[in-house]
Amino acid sequence: MTLRNPLLAALLVSALAAPAFAADMRIGLNEDPDSLDPAQSRTFVSSLVYESLCNRLVNTNSDMEIIPELATAWNWSEDGKALVFTLREGVTHHDGTPFNAESAKRVLERNLNLQESRRKSELSSIGSVEATGEHELTVHLKSADVTVLAQLAHHAGRMYSPDAAEAAGASFGAKPICTGPYKFVERVEGNRIVLEKFADYWEADEYHYDRVIYLPIPDGTVRLANVRAGDLDISERTQPTDVPQVRNDTRLQLFEVANIGYQGITVNVGNGPRAEGPMGANKLVRQALSHAIDREALNQVVFEGLYVPGNQWAAPGSFWYDESDPVPPRDVEKAKELLKEAGIEGRIAVEMQTGNAPQAQQQGAVIQAMAAEAGIDITLRPTEFATLLAENVAGNFDISQQGWSGRIDPDANIHPFVFTGAGNNDEHYSNPEVDRLLAEARTIADPAERKKLYDQSREILKDEMPLIYLYHIKYFYTMRQGIEGFVPYPDGIIRLRGVTG
Repeated sequence: MTLRNPLLAALLVSALAAPAFAADMRIGLNEDPDSLDPAQSRTFVSSLVYESLCNRLVNTNSDMEIIPELATAWNWSEDGKALVFTLREGVTHHDGTPFNAESAKRVLERNLNLQESRRKSELSSIGSVEATGEHELTVHLKSADVTVLAQLAHHAGRMYSPDAAEAAGASFGAKPICTGPYKFVERVEGNRIVLEKFADYWEADEYHYDRVIYLPIPDGTVRLANVRAGDLDISERTQPTDVPQVRNDTRLQLFEVANIGYQGITVNVGNGPRAEGPMGANKLVRQALSHAIDREALNQVVFEGLYVPGNQWAAPGSFWYDESDPVPPRDVEKAKELLKEAGIEGRIAVEMQTGNAPQAQQQGAVIQAMAAEAGIDITLRPTEFATLLAENVAGNFDISQQGWSGRIDPDANIHPFVFTGAGNNDEHYSNPEVDRLLAEARTIADPAERKKLYDQSREILKDEMPLIYLYHIKYFYTMRQGIEGFVPYPDGIIRLRGVTG
């Protein structure tokens, strides 16, 4: 293999020094994942690795409907306060320990109780978990919560060896031991993650690669160049600017699917001293920044018009989108008026974290130029993505450019980010009325009635604006010709079941 790009050559040199396998799948990632502990991780790219490494209790199909995986069936009690799973038999973790109701119970309890766990708010309605049979797991709820099943269709429901996790504690992500079709071999941060096929997997015949190697390469142009050269098999999140040339290259395949998440700006409104500046302390300043941004122009300039401008966590056209509040046009004069009303004299300065990928920096530069016209001077701080998230948790930011890959239940697209003390609430926003509305929405099965509560919470969040929503992406995947059986999913997660070539 001749590497056509020196950067990727450096990334792969040690991986290529290992003995050759009959079939390797090499996937270029947009960034490096954070922890590979399902209880702790929060990056989108960790989901791509987990899909080969850690099975879930339940998964989703390409229509984002919940389907069996490690749980073959489930049912609710009449009062909606107990969820009973029938678990798949004959499954083992990668360390040889059995997967059963007792091991699943211990995993969920760890997700609820580990100090570092980011699953706590997702599973906060769970009162207890019980192994009611060797392969029957019963989840008892404190109160009815229609979101629990959907939560268990993502990180909260990924199963791993509780023995290994107990021994490793908070360091489990350094050497995860799970239940998926591939087992962990090694990780060199910023370089590669290597998985090897697990021979005892219950559905091993559906997976056709001996190894899967994930390579974090933030520069989309580099990823594309190496798929074109045959040095990568798949590149996730191809840049919109590269889409036309991919479509015209007979050596490549392009797949696309609309995403169910959002992208925007998180504002530090309560996380330490940096929340005390004008942007964090005054909602009028945040509103001014939102008015200064031309969402459609941002889409055209940075994303070739291929994304969807947005102003809510739900995308326009979605059932959950509030049509009474459409995407606003840019209004620089309104932004200036709001700054004046906030008592701002002259210009204000604010620092914005961005990812370190070229497209993220370009987006930051466009927002910077727009904000400057309203009197807001933004300094950009490009940051490696896992570091960016750590800085956000520590409160070391004014505003941060980031997004969310989306979940099938609306609760998971809003609750973790604005509910008081929730796992992804880096800005430390807190409003008792928002908390009440979101908690009540978890108890209601009727989508129309739930939507009324989300709309009410949206009105408050639109006013207080701890998050400034900007757009909704499409996922574009580039892969070499010869790969067959790939299906894109709206959650963006690459599934290798049945993929060959």
